[in-house]
Amino acid sequence: MDDHQPDCEVLVAGAGPTGLVLALWLTRYGIPVRIVDKAPRADSTSRALAVHARTLELYQPMGLAQPVIEAAHKLDTVNLWVAGRKRAHARFGDIGRGLSPYPYSVIYPQDEHEKLLIERLEGAGVRVEREVEVVGIEGDGEHYACARLRHRDGTESRARCAFLAGCDGAHSFVRGAIRAGFPGGTYQHVFYVADVEASGPVANGELNGALDAADFILVFPLKAGEHIRLVGTVRDDAAMRPGELRWEDVSKGILERMRIDVRKVNWFSTYHVHHRVAAEFRKGRVFLLGDAAHIHSPVGGQGMNTGIGDAINLAWKLAAVLKGRGDDAILDTYSTERRAFAMRLVASTDRAFTFVTREGALARFVRLHVVPWLVPFAVRFEATRRLMFRTISQTSIQYRPSALSEGRAGAIHAGDRLPWIAPADGARDNYAPLGSMDWQVHVHGEAADAVSRACERHGIPLHAFTWREAASRAGYEKDAACLVRPDGYVGWAAPGRDGDSLEAYLARHRVAPLG
Repeated sequence: MDDHQPDCEVLVAGAGPTGLVLALWLTRYGIPVRIVDKAPRADSTSRALAVHARTLELYQPMGLAQPVIEAAHKLDTVNLWVAGRKRAHARFGDIGRGLSPYPYSVIYPQDEHEKLLIERLEGAGVRVEREVEVVGIEGDGEHYACARLRHRDGTESRARCAFLAGCDGAHSFVRGAIRAGFPGGTYQHVFYVADVEASGPVANGELNGALDAADFILVFPLKAGEHIRLVGTVRDDAAMRPGELRWEDVSKGILERMRIDVRKVNWFSTYHVHHRVAAEFRKGRVFLLGDAAHIHSPVGGQGMNTGIGDAINLAWKLAAVLKGRGDDAILDTYSTERRAFAMRLVASTDRAFTFVTREGALARFVRLHVVPWLVPFAVRFEATRRLMFRTISQTSIQYRPSALSEGRAGAIHAGDRLPWIAPADGARDNYAPLGSMDWQVHVHGEAADAVSRACERHGIPLHAFTWREAASRAGYEKDAACLVRPDGYVGWAAPGRDGDSLEAYLARHRVAPLG
């Protein structure tokens, strides 16, 4: 064997949603992959529930969006309660309409989510290697990485790979092995998550969030109307006691004010919440993704969705480099793009979490008297409601500062998510071509000759859509061209008269089809 020839192209450490999606996407691109996990089996309980619109958009090309939606509980309504009274009501299905083919979130427990991904991965010929963990990382760093693996019987082996992906969670061995710092902090409170059967006004199939003088609680609907997930705080006096905490230690005051009658607790767990982002997401041939790279509060249900976004961002870039259809520098953009978003996300969830848990007279006054007036007033405005949807759904994520982002046309900047246009009157859905999971050019109107020539020379598909007023409302400029990346973000954009710069972009980044 060639000294520089790896045993596998990509070794994925960790078989949670992030690792499974990375392995699945790489397999779709024809990249040989191994995925290992130290747990003997997939977890049967989970904290992650929400799957947001941007994740469903990213799942659509792989045929995963519809199975998730069919198995999940559609969540398009949110209620805010203050001191036991409902004070605000917002429908995501209304505020997200026209912005995404999925103007809502869905509740899909992580254990069921993982089962679906595992089945798809096994259908592609890849099985998760259980009770196998990475216990060392070696290699020359230039041509390959070498992971030392420990198996269930205590024996060890070595796996040489072109790239190693650390998807091994908040206590990531991979992160420690590459000595990536993990700055941040830990919130003071102890929180609980409980899967319960209960009755009351919040067992209504909707998401309910409640603020109180000292407590807060989130109520997530599950499959049955009275089967719900609770996330809240443990009593301060209980949190100070050593030993295992129980349901009896939960602060019951807010439950009583919300008239939540818990009949049965199916499972219960407590945890501290951290807010941390790894100092670097890449070191040579090793990458960090998901909780190994960033952890934050549960506000907005962003964690699992962010890890899945990491995986898809990295997958096509690894495929491009491994197939010789992209410059190696493209891999650096994974870290710059996703770490910048993780920093923004941690900062925003930290502010929200600090607000709902802060103690003191002023904080209580704001929660009990200012918020009940401010929120209902704010959600009356369409701009506010749409901002809420874009933020929570992750459809507002953009990579404008990235080295892969060049140009602008109309309101669309390179680095933006490709705006979706609702099909009407027989018009094509402009997201349908994204099913190729490959580079492509979109033009609404007529393509300039220079754009057509560049696409033909480089083998890039050109999709021309009939100009409609809906395109203008979405931010498109007539006859302008957008080069769309395999993950549905705009890499290059220019007005129709400026097609020559597309040729320069394609040559500079060595862009070529991945299929």
